[in-house]
Amino acid sequence: MSFTIQPTAQVDETATVGDGTTVWDLAQIREDARLGSGCIVGRGAYVGPGVRIGDHVKLQNYALVYEPAVLGDGVFVGPAAVLTNDYFPRSVDPEGRLKRGGDWQAVAVVVAEGASLGARSVCVAPVRVGRWALVAAGAVVTRDVPDFALVAGVPARRIGWVGRAGVRLVEREGESGGWECPETGALYDEKDGELVERA
Repeated sequence: MSFTIQPTAQVDETATVGDGTTVWDLAQIREDARLGSGCIVGRGAYVGPGVRIGDHVKLQNYALVYEPAVLGDGVFVGPAAVLTNDYFPRSVDPEGRLKRGGDWQAVAVVVAEGASLGARSVCVAPVRVGRWALVAAGAVVTRDVPDFALVAGVPARRIGWVGRAGVRLVEREGESGGWECPETGALYDEKDGELVERA
């Protein structure tokens, strides 16, 4: 396998790095993490123990992906985005003792195929971001995001739909529930708050 790891990056010997993946300066890949092929891990990015990352994923500079996150193929995580793992974070237990690994239950953020998380967005686990969804920069995701949804704000709310190209879809005139990508011409159908690609 051929991959590139910059000398200042820290990649645990138990981590798996796929063919064609590049890990840039000061990035840290923890034990048992698994990165697919053709990924880019930006400067200062963090990938926690056991995190699963698909093929052709981009983690931009200083993105923080805490375990047990799962990222599908083609996911984009913008600069300084954070995927959390503790729904009730505390440094100490009720008696004031420092909490350790066994003192809390890690919960996952799951980001499905092709989805994008904008710069400085935060996904508060447990949450799932659907296929090809787009989370706007600075948004705070506190509940599941449907496939193809465009969400923004604090907390994040759906403000539209996007297609595979990431461009906001436009409603087709005279066609209730029909949407079209202005870039690719791909068609989509909306029903009961969900969007599906038209066959």
